[in-house]
Amino acid sequence: MYTFPSLNSTSMTTKLWIWSRSSRIICSLSLDAPPGSLFEQLTGNPFFTAGFGLAAIAAAARFGQKALKYGVEGLRRRMLVDITITHKNEHYQPLLHWMSAYHKAQSTGLDPVSNSIVNHESRGLISSLISKFTPRLHHFQLESEKVNRPDGSPITHFSLVPGPGRHLLRYGSAFMLVDRQREKSFDLTSGTPFETVTLTTLYSHRHIIEEIVLDAHKLLSQKHEGKTIIYTSQGVNWHSFGQPKRKRPFDSVVLEKGLKEQILENVRDFLETRTWYLDRGIPYRRGYLLFGPPGTGKTSFIQALAGELDLNIAILNVNERGLTDDRLNVLLSTLPERTIALLEDADAAWINRKKADEHGYSGATVTFSGLLNALDGAVSAEGGRLVFMTTNHIDRLDEALIRPGRVDMQIYIGNATEWQIEQLWDRFYAEFDADGSGRKRFVERARQLQLIDNVSTAALQGLFLHNKGDIEGAISMAEGLVLTRQSRL
Repeated sequence: MYTFPSLNSTSMTTKLWIWSRSSRIICSLSLDAPPGSLFEQLTGNPFFTAGFGLAAIAAAARFGQKALKYGVEGLRRRMLVDITITHKNEHYQPLLHWMSAYHKAQSTGLDPVSNSIVNHESRGLISSLISKFTPRLHHFQLESEKVNRPDGSPITHFSLVPGPGRHLLRYGSAFMLVDRQREKSFDLTSGTPFETVTLTTLYSHRHIIEEIVLDAHKLLSQKHEGKTIIYTSQGVNWHSFGQPKRKRPFDSVVLEKGLKEQILENVRDFLETRTWYLDRGIPYRRGYLLFGPPGTGKTSFIQALAGELDLNIAILNVNERGLTDDRLNVLLSTLPERTIALLEDADAAWINRKKADEHGYSGATVTFSGLLNALDGAVSAEGGRLVFMTTNHIDRLDEALIRPGRVDMQIYIGNATEWQIEQLWDRFYAEFDADGSGRKRFVERARQLQLIDNVSTAALQGLFLHNKGDIEGAISMAEGLVLTRQSRL
């Protein structure tokens, strides 16, 4: 005797109805069929009718399975909302940092953004129970960060970052599923695997996605507060180079009297007049060229300027291997917000391009016209762009590169004047030379050795660092600056 497989109650009702319906159809057809016909023989065969019934049941089960699948998917679309963020998106790293802070907050009882203690007793019984049963992260990966102590010795900090997998979080009164996926394929430009993070929550709680992203950026900004981020290019994307650097004090760089204040006010005016540019149809960009002898503080001043205006720096090497016109255009058009684009030693890039090495390579594939087009790029005109170029030899630069519109200000930063020498002396020896007599003696010695306007601030700083707290040593060793200058001529 044939035995039917076991069925659950729900599918049993559906399949019995199909079986009853099919049996009625077969019976009605058999009554109309002539005696002894093929149809009568088939319907009279128990094996045929059993097989037909099983086929009908299988078809109904398959149809029910698909209907259930599409029904669940439709219900999911109506009740849930999700957003996917790739590893190239600007929100990716802040979101991972926020998740790491979320885990730390669960362990310490601190709010990840305000860093204040959360008082669970004042939140009521229901809120306390929800907090008690809040899901915790379980999949992590270890990341390390090297920082320097005040004495300069390095120390390594370790942190747990949510690893690939699914994480269930609670934000306020809403729950959210975070799915971090890591692909097996790699990004050829950066050598890192493709990654995505998908946030899923109830449609009625969709507003928390935006709130979480805003909190993530706020949290990362707090971490980078008082620091300058240095960006370098990888492919067509910008990535932070190492850990953010402590902001350089603006008064730590000594230029000719009033010069750095003049540049500061000019840049600040540009940053504050975006609407003025756009209303008049003028591309919102500005370029500066700092030129002069080496060691006079051109790059140091840009770092101090970035710190004073709370800007970051993106270093662009136009002599980089593999850099093309298209890549250069994309990089300059996608600069991170509030970031200075720095092109150092602009003259060396084009000189090196003309000198092939032993392998026949003659530098990057960026053309001169490609650089000019990138600097003129209309793509980033509204977003704004601030470009600084430095060179030791302005006479080697093409006039087309430094014409107005590409370079709006040309600033000469020369060797140390008498005023700069006095300022540098006070920075190093003010506490040991209260009456200023040592400064007068050193300036007089520098005048005798013809060092004024002939020695770089970097050379003077090196002398003072070698004689920290030793006024007499600095004065007696001033003659060594003459020998250093002569060796470079």
